[in-house]
Amino acid sequence: LQLKIFIKKTHLKTCFHPDSFKLPSRQPRSTSASCTDAPPRKPSVSFWLQPLSPAQLKRLEEHKYSASGRSLFEPPCQIYWNWLVQQIPTWIAPNTLTIVGLLVNILSTVVLVYYCPTATEEAPSWVFILSALGLFIYQSLDAIDGKQARRTNSSSPLGELFDHGCDAVSTAVVAVGTCVSCGIGKYPNWMWFCGFVGMFMFFCAHWQTYVSGTLRFGLVDVTEVQFAIMIMYLMSAFGGVSLWDTTLPVIGLKLNVFPIFGIIGGALYSCYNYFYVILNGGVGKNGSTVADTSVLSPGLHIGLFITLAFIIFKKSSSHLFEHHPCLYLLTFGMVASKISNKLVIAHMTRSELYLPDTAFIGPGLLFLNQYFNSFIDEHIVLWIAMVFSLLDLTRYCTGVCLQIASHLRIQVFSITPQANPHRD
Repeated sequence: LQLKIFIKKTHLKTCFHPDSFKLPSRQPRSTSASCTDAPPRKPSVSFWLQPLSPAQLKRLEEHKYSASGRSLFEPPCQIYWNWLVQQIPTWIAPNTLTIVGLLVNILSTVVLVYYCPTATEEAPSWVFILSALGLFIYQSLDAIDGKQARRTNSSSPLGELFDHGCDAVSTAVVAVGTCVSCGIGKYPNWMWFCGFVGMFMFFCAHWQTYVSGTLRFGLVDVTEVQFAIMIMYLMSAFGGVSLWDTTLPVIGLKLNVFPIFGIIGGALYSCYNYFYVILNGGVGKNGSTVADTSVLSPGLHIGLFITLAFIIFKKSSSHLFEHHPCLYLLTFGMVASKISNKLVIAHMTRSELYLPDTAFIGPGLLFLNQYFNSFIDEHIVLWIAMVFSLLDLTRYCTGVCLQIASHLRIQVFSITPQANPHRD
């Protein structure tokens, strides 16, 4: 009994002691780093620039690059690429190389389009030489960005995504330059086909990657096509665009037929390889994609894209494509780049690819304007669609890059120094 009374008294003293009502004092934060310090805060990214969910970012960390196959020109080109990367200072980030190459490629093509807006005009020889040089610079820098990443120990999922994203834009730009170089603007149907087949094939290349988890290269692939286009640029530089209207003796065919035949043959060869992989099932559950979705699901995006592009082309009362083919291809090229980038992200984050997308607003405006009997001049609407699609692509790519860089605690265009190991 005495023990119980003692315990109760002690408890009451403790509960009502003035110090018991004091809040715990906040310890001052040490200004020097220690092994128990919290990691540095991530750079803040505004809400509207966060296209990826936390779950996607988590799966992105687990992504491993997988590729197979080797093209014909790759072995000899590797000698040049290995030499070139050794000339690059180690403080230059891999993404900087990629974006510089892309900007050079875009600039050279814009100059070409300025002189040949309908792909029927003649341009000065230096313009075609500039285009060939721009494509060669892009090819070289695009080929060594991965080598620079391994050389500087700065490889990351952001680098792979950035590389594929620039490739998507370059594909659209080079498609326009190719059509201009051989002057096929005189044949609108063929120009439409040659312009859009490149965008379609790029999407399909990453479609099969989304299904199989591995990016596959064929014997004749991007490198070989780029060299062929460079040769076409140089032929136009020294022979003029009119060179392609030359009728060859014996066979009686014009020279401009051969690029078209080459594009058709390459498309059939690549389509067979891509859809063989797609239709034979993926690596997900029950033969699904890496995200366990239907292997045919990406077909909705490219199908809607091609359908809108074709309907607007054929139903235009003012012959919009015939009068402004380069602007038309560049506008839809921005749309193709956006949906291709989203497909690459869906693969790397093992997530579903959703059809609703702001990328289709530009083509939708053109379609609705035609539905209402071209209430607004189609050329004006095409420019509006071009500006909107370009801004939408830029906004999305900027948001993705900043968000991933913030999550991985790296910089997009500079090499983040590695933290020094803790020493006793």
